[in-house]
Amino acid sequence: MTAWDLDKYKGVFVAMYSAYNEAGEVSPDRVKKLARYYVNSGVKGLYVGGSSGEGILQNVEERKAVLKAVMEEVGQELTIIVHIGANSTKESKELAIHAEALGAHAVSAVPAIYYRLSEKAVERHWQEMIDSSSLPFIIYNIPQTTGFNLTQSLFKKMVALDKVVGIKMSGESVFELQQFKANSGKEFLVYNGPDEQYLGGRIMGADGGIGGTYGVMPELFCQLETFYQNGAIEKAQDLQNKINAIITKLLSFPSLYGATKAILSLRGIETGSPRLPLLPVQENDWEALRELNQEIESLIQIYA
Repeated sequence: MTAWDLDKYKGVFVAMYSAYNEAGEVSPDRVKKLARYYVNSGVKGLYVGGSSGEGILQNVEERKAVLKAVMEEVGQELTIIVHIGANSTKESKELAIHAEALGAHAVSAVPAIYYRLSEKAVERHWQEMIDSSSLPFIIYNIPQTTGFNLTQSLFKKMVALDKVVGIKMSGESVFELQQFKANSGKEFLVYNGPDEQYLGGRIMGADGGIGGTYGVMPELFCQLETFYQNGAIEKAQDLQNKINAIITKLLSFPSLYGATKAILSLRGIETGSPRLPLLPVQENDWEALRELNQEIESLIQIYA
């Protein structure tokens, strides 16, 4: 039996964006302003330092600075899950120790970044992180970027560990998501990763979702969750369709991260440009971004 109350980890979690100053360096003040922006949106918490947060493009000290700012600003108000996946196990362990020292609520990690690792190597990689802190651990399975698709065999080994309490399932199959839930053998968290199938993930057993596009429309995902919980599936399906139309437009820009950060800037939340090689928006993108921002804000008003 887990020592943690897993209810605090269920629901809508924003995969928080990076926040840089004009020189491209981490800005603690901007991190705090962004974190504060989400407090009243209805989300359960933040996932810090993941794909949307550009954690892989930051060094260890920068990642520590981001988390420190988040914890100082909203650590007592939101559930904070910290992504500690890094180029080496040593860095990941250092980030796990730091997360625990700051009072974060859980850590999470991808299996590999550059090297194509064996299952045994991934198991050792995660085990070292798990052993380095007393925090609950959430597996992050995103095969389309890591090239490593978590097998049920390795999953069962990991889930047998007391501190492994969940998985962020960013693969595109809701069947795989359901299988992770079914094969956990204990009270276990499953997060839907692909934003465009939040509803599908929930229907197939997910306990909530962690997503990057939530960051420009958290209210819509919270309303989607409310519809699902109330059994209003037709309303939920209609809202998911509207969300997906927005996601499609976001994906039409040079980079998703550039587009979402630009939209936040239109709302007075400055987070800088994404770090290269992630592309910023172009000058000729701004008119379309303003129109898209208006579309999102209109939907938020409708569902408020």
